Amino acid sequence: MSETTGASYAAAGVDIKAGDRAVELMKEWVKKTRRPEVLGGLGGFAGLFDASALKRYERPLLASATDGVGTKVDLARRLGVYDTIGHDLVAMVMDDIVVCGAEPLFMTDYICVGKVHPERVAAIVKGIAEGCVLAGCALVGGETAEHPGLLGEDDFDVAGAGTGVVEADRLLGPDRIREGDAVIALAASGLHSNGYSLVRHVLLDRAGLSLDAHIEDFGRTLGEELLEPTKIYSLDCLALTRTTEVHAFSHITGGGLAANLARVIPDTLHAVVDRSTWTPAPVFDLVGRSGDVERLELEKTLNMGVGMIAVVPQESADAALTTLADRGVDAWVAGEITARGEHTTGAALVGEHA
Repeated sequence: MSETTGASYAAAGVDIKAGDRAVELMKEWVKKTRRPEVLGGLGGFAGLFDASALKRYERPLLASATDGVGTKVDLARRLGVYDTIGHDLVAMVMDDIVVCGAEPLFMTDYICVGKVHPERVAAIVKGIAEGCVLAGCALVGGETAEHPGLLGEDDFDVAGAGTGVVEADRLLGPDRIREGDAVIALAASGLHSNGYSLVRHVLLDRAGLSLDAHIEDFGRTLGEELLEPTKIYSLDCLALTRTTEVHAFSHITGGGLAANLARVIPDTLHAVVDRSTWTPAPVFDLVGRSGDVERLELEKTLNMGVGMIAVVPQESADAALTTLADRGVDAWVAGEITARGEHTTGAALVGEHA
């Protein structure tokens, strides 16, 4: 009997058995994210979430968002560290959802690889699952796709989509903001997951720094600093809405603080943020010095040390800061809402950093 010489999926580079093993390895982590509303287990064609849980709402509004992690995944690949990038993914999705006051409910992920390495895929999912726990949401499903010939064997990318819910009369946003409101800044954990094309170009290509290099100002290696996971603020923001009045949140991602804050400011008002109220972490200064990057370019690309903004009534500022301090979140009053003048826009940074 002659041997089979025809083409096969495996010969084309797709290893179904490796994919099956990856699923088995990730199951224990996905299970940790389970909420009471989740039905079934991992392996179905669709994740199931019992929507009858929303009956307690008078008028439930579903909020959805999708995002990825960007070129930060390249640093994870170079360093061989795969169990933190999932935190970044959850933060990028669920911290967008919580901005309108919505409670995160569930999330799905998409992992695209050049070759399935089961332990590596499981590590990525582990990070996503840990992030979901921190955000209070369930990971109800996902997809791992193997793209040989399109991606290198060690290349990968991640993306995700999430859903949350908010009561219609508790929806946060521009219509709630009033002149005199306080602008509260919540500290970032680092660079988060934006601007890494600039960061990689400046630090690795232009300055020629090694990811293994120990940086005195960081107290750790450059690679460890750059892979610091994005802070997940979802539960902290929800805690604020329960303990004090909140008018709006703004997630500080691509575009920087001023541009993202402007997205939640009504046309008649202006947000003024005082740079002197905080000092950005050393990594921001390193990027600026290494690439001779102008301050305005840094500020429109990176978060500069502020990962989330809460806009609250002036009389609620102290209570908001107390709630955040009790939760271990570094926060401060960074500015205020004023009337918009003839030459002002949605938000502006003033002063110099401390």
